[in-house]
Amino acid sequence: MLEPLTQKQQNVFDFIQKFLTDYGIPPSQADIADGLKFRSKTAAADHLRTLQRKGYIKLHGDTPRGIQLLTGEPDSIPIIGDVAAGTPIQAVENIEKVVSLPASIFKQRPTYLLRVRGDSMKDAGILDGDLIAVRKVQYADIGQIVVARINADEVTVKRLGVEEGNPVLYPENNLYDPIYVVPEDLVIEGVFVGLIRGCDG
Repeated sequence: MLEPLTQKQQNVFDFIQKFLTDYGIPPSQADIADGLKFRSKTAAADHLRTLQRKGYIKLHGDTPRGIQLLTGEPDSIPIIGDVAAGTPIQAVENIEKVVSLPASIFKQRPTYLLRVRGDSMKDAGILDGDLIAVRKVQYADIGQIVVARINADEVTVKRLGVEEGNPVLYPENNLYDPIYVVPEDLVIEGVFVGLIRGCDG
């Protein structure tokens, strides 16, 4: 049984859960300090270490936003290959393995996980080597981060936009250019609902 939390510790844990639900990525120490009106990031760091000691989270100190929730009933989710965050690559859609992860860490229950290759989405907090959680859908809203198939066999992860009536796939890294496509060459494979950092699958 997990060790009980104090009210302040519970507030931090609840903030992490809500941030994950709202944004699909863990909060930074600065986000926690700002959101809970702490005087410094040090107070947030102290609470995070306590939550880890009590078994509620795991900290991956070598990565930004390296907070992993450990509570909640696990879901079994397949890892089905790689997706490009950069130049589109051909997707590998064989199931590599199935992993059990707490359902509470995602905005919505994902259909599968994809491993990100490239850094074109780094400013959205999606880094090379991350596993992104994807909910399979056929349609997405403008502004959502999507897994998109282009020209039948190239797959990439980008933010969906539109210009002059045609879809555009926007990177979150100013070193990359948007990808302009015509509607008939674009298939939405799914929408981004969260990520796992510090997990090599």
